[in-house]
Order: sequence, then C-alpha cells, then structure tokens
Amino acid sequence: MPVPAGPASAPERIGTELLIAASVLLADAALTAKQSGAELTGALCSWRFGLEALRRPGWALGTALTCARALTGSTGLGFGANGGMVGELARMAGSMTYRRPAKVAMAVDAFALRIKAAAADHPNLDAPAARRLTDAMVAGNRLEALRAMHGLVELLGVTRALTTVSPVIMELLALLGLLDENPVNDEFSWVTLAGGVPTTDPILGLPSSVLGFLNPGPGRAERTEPDPILAKVLGSSRNDIVSYVSDIGALGNHGLVLLRRVACTDGAVRYVLLLPGTSFALLSNSTPQDLVGAFDGLLRTDTTYTRAAKKLLLRAGVPAGSELMIVGHSLGGMTAMNLASDVEVSSTYRVTHVIAIGSPIDGKRPADHTTQVVSLVNKHDVIPGLDGRGPAAPHDIPESWVELAWLDESYDYPLSHAPQAYSDALRGGLAPYREQVNKLISAYDGEVVGNQPYMLRDK
Repeated sequence: MPVPAGPASAPERIGTELLIAASVLLADAALTAKQSGAELTGALCSWRFGLEALRRPGWALGTALTCARALTGSTGLGFGANGGMVGELARMAGSMTYRRPAKVAMAVDAFALRIKAAAADHPNLDAPAARRLTDAMVAGNRLEALRAMHGLVELLGVTRALTTVSPVIMELLALLGLLDENPVNDEFSWVTLAGGVPTTDPILGLPSSVLGFLNPGPGRAERTEPDPILAKVLGSSRNDIVSYVSDIGALGNHGLVLLRRVACTDGAVRYVLLLPGTSFALLSNSTPQDLVGAFDGLLRTDTTYTRAAKKLLLRAGVPAGSELMIVGHSLGGMTAMNLASDVEVSSTYRVTHVIAIGSPIDGKRPADHTTQVVSLVNKHDVIPGLDGRGPAAPHDIPESWVELAWLDESYDYPLSHAPQAYSDALRGGLAPYREQVNKLISAYDGEVVGNQPYMLRDK
C-alpha cells in the first residue's frame, strides 16, 4: 500500500536533518574556497598587479610567493587556482595530475553526507552491496566502483540495481565528475553541489547547446483522429488527476498529445493540454518524444517539443487570453514547465496550472508567478531526481508549489515511472492526494466539449 514519503521516526528525522545541515555547510565552504581561488588567481594575473610589480618588484615577488603558497599549499587552498585562462590551465593540470584541492575535498564530503542522509528514506542504500558502491565513488576508486556496480547488478538485476542507487544518482555522477582526470566535466559537479540544474553532461562535459544541435527541429503539429481504444478512454475522461494520467497513458509516447476544451460550470471555456513522456525505443525519432528530446527538455526551455506544442495552440485557434492547464508525464511535465516559462505563451494565454507527473522540473520556473505548479513524485522513480534535487538535497522548491511524494510497491524502474504506477497509487492508498489535486483544479470542472488529438513531429 502506498504511503507518503517521510522518515520513520523523530530521531531518524533529526539525524537526517543534521546530516543535511552539515552537507550544506561543507558545500558553502567548498563553493567559497572555489570562489576564493578564482579571485586570488585573477588578482595575480591582473594588469594592475603587473603594473604594480614594475613599480615595486620586491613587494610583488613577496606577494606572489605568498599567494602561490595559499593557492597550492596543503594548509591553504591546495592547488585551488581556477578562473581565467591561466587559472583554468592550472586547474586542468591539477585535475590531470590527481591534485585534490581543498574545495574538492569539502565538496566530496558534502556529497557523502547527502548520500548517507538519503539512506534514511531508502534503507537499500545502506545495504552492504550498495554501500560498497557509494563508498568507492566517494573514495574516487573507479575500478572498485565498477566491481561494486557489477556485483550489485549480479545480486539484484539491472533494473533493481538502478532503482537502488537512483535516489543519489546525481550525487554519484557529481562525484565521478569531480574525481576523474577529465577537467572539462567539473562544472556539472559544482552546479549540482550548488543546487542548480547542470547545463553540461557529467561524463564528457558537453554543453546543452550540443543537444540543441542534435534536436534542431522547428516542430510541427497535425490534427489526427483517435483510434478506437483511445476514443473509448477519452469518452469517459473527466477533470480528475487520475483520469488525466490514464489519458496520457492511453496517448502513448509516439508523438500524440491532446488538447481538450471544457465548458466549465462557472460558464467559462477553458483548455487542457495533455503531454506524454519519452519513447525509449530509439535515441532519436521523428517526434519530439525521444531520448535526445528528453535531455534537451531537461537542460533547455526552447526545444522541439515546446515549439511543436506552441504551433498546436495556434493551429487549434485557442483564443488569446484563454485559461490553460498543462498536464504532463516525464518529458511531458518538463515541456509543460518549459511552455509555462515561455514569455510568449504566458503573455498570449493564462497558464493557470502545470501538473508534472514523474518529471524533473525543480530547476524551472513559470513566467507567471500566479501559475499553480503541482509535482507528483513516486520516490522510487529515477527520473524526477535528474534535476539535481534528490531526496537528501538541501535545496527546496518555491513555497507556492505543491509537491506530493510517496513510496509505493512499484519499486523497480521503469515500472515505478510508468503512468499506470502513478494512477494506481492515486486511485488507491493515496486517495487524499488525489482529492487535494482535484480541489486545486476544480475550476476546470464541467462538460468536455472537445477532445482533439494532435500528432507532433520534429519537422
């Protein structure tokens, strides 16, 4: 039976809060050390220092030696040069020669504390096989980490092994970026530490603009007719979160989306846009619902899916000023937030609600501060944590948002991510959550007077 996520007891809660508080302090110290190294490097390389050195060479030499000791000494920043051309070259040289500056040591400890805190809600992380993996990652021992991951997969299978480490996947990727010899992918780790949404990949350090290059489609929307099965599901649909999730499941993930027109009980006509998630069959296909589109939607707002959805609204003739609720699962939830953050969309329509189901949206913000954001998260689901805000991350969402999270029986990924897992949980033991969401969207109660599917294409 599903239960709302939360610590089992007050002592565990206090212990977890102390671990998170300590990780916050260490993260702040690491980021401060990083900034100090950049400022010190910048000062040494500045034209003002060079000019002063011409006037007072003795003073300049003493100052340079003192700064160099502070930047490279074990009692100082420990090879903490960074920023600017000279600083970045020094940082890269240190990374490739296994120099671990103080900022990295503190960041590693901060991530280690987050991982330990996450084990309070996810005790499988504290099992010997999983702990062997996390300990190896914290130690920077990649060979041992590979062995540990192989052992975990042999013990649990691929899907359950992935689910076991999913609560701390961003922390593990950040540790990998900090402790490998690749100096280009470090930015992913620092952004994750600071609680932001990374704009580079954790392995090679490729920027999000590369995804834009791989996903350049202008987007296209074509009216289509529902097949008999979809028509039957839509025929019984209503303004209910379980019904919306079931509708999204029936749409599938091969390019279909749905625009609904509702004659509401207060006399207004409102619109609902339903956006399904990713197809995992191919890395890229002819629709925006592919893996390339998923990574693009996580890191950027102007994506092929977003552009196609905007063209849908224009083609459908949704009147300017209309009230619009966008409901999306996975990539669809990210796209819903991307649409809500688009100034053109928000100035043309009134996006009243965004409901994201199993989506990593915590780093995104709607352009209209009155938009009600609702995020539904199965904490066994891998995908919602890809925004860097895992179960033990200290960073929070805006107070106006409603986030409802739980643990249920759908442990294994991808089952835990499926729309069916979410609808089953909300239909069963999480009925109070269902009622809470339905109350928030009650303005859309009324008669469905239009259900129009659209096929979205890349171009």
